[in-house]
Amino acid sequence: MVLEATMICIDNSEWMRNGDYSPTRFQAQADAVNLICGAKTQSNPENTVGVLTMAGKGVRVLVTPTSDLGKILACMHGLEVGGEMNLAAGIQVAQLALKHRQNKKQQQRIIVFAGSPVKYDKKVLEMIGRKLKKNSVAIDIVDFGEDDDGKPEKLEALLGSVNNNDSSHIVHVPAGPNALSDVLISTPIFTGDGEGGSGFAAAAAAAAAGGVAGFDFGVDPNLDPELALALRVSMEEERARQEAAAKKAAEEASRQEKEGEQQSSSQDATMTEHANVAASDADKKSDLMDDENALLQQALAMSMDDPATSLAMRDTDMSEAAADDQDLALALQLSVQDTGKDSTSQTDMSKLLTDQTFVSSILASVCD
Repeated sequence: MVLEATMICIDNSEWMRNGDYSPTRFQAQADAVNLICGAKTQSNPENTVGVLTMAGKGVRVLVTPTSDLGKILACMHGLEVGGEMNLAAGIQVAQLALKHRQNKKQQQRIIVFAGSPVKYDKKVLEMIGRKLKKNSVAIDIVDFGEDDDGKPEKLEALLGSVNNNDSSHIVHVPAGPNALSDVLISTPIFTGDGEGGSGFAAAAAAAAAGGVAGFDFGVDPNLDPELALALRVSMEEERARQEAAAKKAAEEASRQEKEGEQQSSSQDATMTEHANVAASDADKKSDLMDDENALLQQALAMSMDDPATSLAMRDTDMSEAAADDQDLALALQLSVQDTGKDSTSQTDMSKLLTDQTFVSSILASVCD
């Protein structure tokens, strides 16, 4: 079994939207990539596969060489289609990724899917091929889709400059009713020169012939239970990841909504409390002002009271009380007489003191 590290270069340019390969060029390419990744990882447990895209905003490595088939298959979901394919940059980035592989004993291989026109000249591609040959990197080319502007000749020139002991291959796949993956099953790109991947190839060939119709992923678990289990686990992991991401997004939205409601209720409670405190203070101030006004009015009333009027009111009250009680009337009469006598005696004493003769006689008697 060959120990290899493989980088697969995917063409995700605008040309991949065409439907001359069922169902579209891009989907047919994705199916072929999945089968090749499965064949490589099944042929040797230590084989690694990486994937990159050659179009869009630039060359982008989706996954570095790894033996995790689930990770490889998951990177194919949600790829964007657009832009133009940059074949030279894609091959150079793939070579750099293989140079940094962990196991240096692995042989290096690049598989290129070219479904759109190649804008580089033969000389540039031949120079890239010689560099790959110098670094012991083999290349497999899948030519499909557009074939104008001498594209097949350019790819043949690239293959001729890099081929060493027939280690590199090219496959031209014309448009037709057959799927791209069905054509690649019987080629050395898929089987690895017959040295490995035979079990996977047999299962895939049976699936293409309709012998395993109805099996998940087109793989008969009786022929290759490990691959069927790996594909099933990877899909379940991807489904679980998507569900977890959706659940997390829903929880985040719910948490933000609850925080907004709590902030709103807190603000309402604060405003209500302030309003209640303000109303309480206003009530207290109103009660205090009412008390002060009552005291002020009482003071004014007391200061405005007429002593004569008050005396008359008291006399009137006493008279009315005496009319009801005979004993009280007698007591009042006696007190009035005593008051009259006291006032009379005080008047007589005043008269004596004002008499100078009487005062002089008293003083003379005291001196003798």
